[in-house]
Amino acid sequence: MPLTNRRPDVVVYRADRIDAAPMRPEHVLLVVEVVPPGSETTDRTVKPAQYARAGIPVYWRIEQIASAARIAYTYLLDPALGRYREGDVCTGVIKAAAPFPVEVDLRAV
Repeated sequence: MPLTNRRPDVVVYRADRIDAAPMRPEHVLLVVEVVPPGSETTDRTVKPAQYARAGIPVYWRIEQIASAARIAYTYLLDPALGRYREGDVCTGVIKAAAPFPVEVDLRAV
């Protein structure tokens, strides 16, 4: 299988590895993909499978709905199964405990 280098829209790395070069998947805590029209299949199916295989513990997918509203789908890695479990579906504000406590106002992004 050829090497696949993904460039997520947002990547949160472990603070203790921030100076590591090159950054590796095991240094990543969270990836976020913002889904533009036309890449729904890739962002909903292909990327989560690749991120899960790489062992990235948390994946968020942000999609635009209606006119300007956004919806966020959160996923947590189940290491035993090697795939993501569905987490919360958020509109307005994402309030997450994993991989660390954080609130993100979707109206501001």
